[in-house]
Amino acid sequence: MSVQAVECAELRHRFGSVQALDGVSFEVREGEIFGLLGPNGAGKTTTMKVLVTLLRPQAGSARVFGLDVRRQTMAVRRWIGYLPQQLSADGALSGYENVWLFTRLYDVPRRERQSRIAEVLSLMDLQEAAGRLVKTYSGGMVRRLELAQALVNRPRLLILDEPSIGLDPVARSDLWDRVRRLRSETGMTVLLTTHYMDEAEQLCERVALMHRGRIAAIGAPEELKAGLGPETTMDQVFRHYTGSQIDQVGSIRDVRSARRTAARLG
Repeated sequence: MSVQAVECAELRHRFGSVQALDGVSFEVREGEIFGLLGPNGAGKTTTMKVLVTLLRPQAGSARVFGLDVRRQTMAVRRWIGYLPQQLSADGALSGYENVWLFTRLYDVPRRERQSRIAEVLSLMDLQEAAGRLVKTYSGGMVRRLELAQALVNRPRLLILDEPSIGLDPVARSDLWDRVRRLRSETGMTVLLTTHYMDEAEQLCERVALMHRGRIAAIGAPEELKAGLGPETTMDQVFRHYTGSQIDQVGSIRDVRSARRTAARLG
């Protein structure tokens, strides 16, 4: 029996009076690109924080390649690369120094650190800029650097939380071309969130639509569109399953965070 890359079963988590996760269950197959879609406050980022072991769920279970995120935290972290929505690069450090810090965070063996740093900087075409302070980078370069940080431990599962937010169309296209190529060359599993429905449709083999802490629908983009009738778009699928009005609970903080990220990348 094959092991799924991600298995979530009845995940529940509450922040005060807000039920962020209300029985979330889904699976991600090894090697696929899977999208979590939904409005701000739907529970996408909370789900990702559970999977990367930054948040302990109050109920339910989550496994990464069969490893329990509660009981096997360090083992799970060795398999994961994570690019959060908030910027993780330090503008006061060079590109090289930023990636070096992540070799420490991921506990990459000391003897392998220099070769791993060189590998991911080359993969992201940042060799020539590696010695420059990150505050001199363009938005697209910053996101590529953060992707390098997330890849330095050679993860089997890459988790991307709205990685293209704030990027211009050229930088967005470049970022996703690199992710596709990585998946093709390594067989890496990719779990992502995005508010761009064209990205979800072009990139993801399957998507889950989240609303109010629950999974409202799951399937391949083409299947979800076909289920609502001919000529249906992914935007219409999104509105159908999540409602036309974005929830206000918990959304202000998310919007502010997104705007800060977009402003720094712009």
